[in-house]
Amino acid sequence: MDASFLSTAFNIYLWVMIGIALVVFIALYHVEAGYGMFTSKKWGLSINNKVAWFLMEFPIFAAMIVIWLLSPHRFDIVPLVFLIIFEIHYFQRAIIFPWLMKGKKSQMPLSVMFMGIAFNILNALMQGYWFFFESFNRDYHAFGLSYSDVAWLWSPHFIIGVVIFFLGFYVNLRSDYIIRHLRKDDEDTKHYLPEGFMFEYVTSANYLGELMEWLGFAILTWSMSGLVFFIWTFANLVPRANAIYKHYKVEFGEIMERKKLKRVFPFIY
Repeated sequence: MDASFLSTAFNIYLWVMIGIALVVFIALYHVEAGYGMFTSKKWGLSINNKVAWFLMEFPIFAAMIVIWLLSPHRFDIVPLVFLIIFEIHYFQRAIIFPWLMKGKKSQMPLSVMFMGIAFNILNALMQGYWFFFESFNRDYHAFGLSYSDVAWLWSPHFIIGVVIFFLGFYVNLRSDYIIRHLRKDDEDTKHYLPEGFMFEYVTSANYLGELMEWLGFAILTWSMSGLVFFIWTFANLVPRANAIYKHYKVEFGEIMERKKLKRVFPFIY
């Protein structure tokens, strides 16, 4: 198939994804996504939360490897480094994170799980196709460098992006650890206000970490596909952070007022 046709189709795909993200962003300020503390029977049949998280996150981890294996550029060092950084997050999210979660009774609706799977596969196509196919079709250059140029790995935007990504990764891991240890055991289903670390500033520090990760990734790849993923992360997590903030406000309003907690961005929102 003609490379120019594929490039045009890919551009349209990216803009459609941005348009859908905008719709999702608006919708999630009016509808609480039915997982975690907002799990509800109105979302339909549910399964074990740990299994659902694994089934939702593993497809993107696997799909990225398949795309990499299919590419003639699979051993080009720059996109391979991108893949490794991307997969570090999803190895933790798909292989480690679900089985550390507490709460034997916690459930996730199948509808939410399948929506997550659908987005993850679309995102794998977006990231993997750009790294290993489309960027080479276009002879892509940023700051005078291409993905075939190893000098990319010591460029300022790559270094800054990597620092932001791994800072975000740490914030995300540390925040998940704090949340996980709020409950006494697997039978405990109560909600607690997280405290310590970045939770002294925001109620959704784990989301702050994930937003930092994908902002850093967009910078280190300097790609439209990376930017679209960050936009999607923002569209999904910021409204959810708002919903969590309002939920905590009902239960822990006095503490939150005293600490002057924000939703997801310290001192801002």
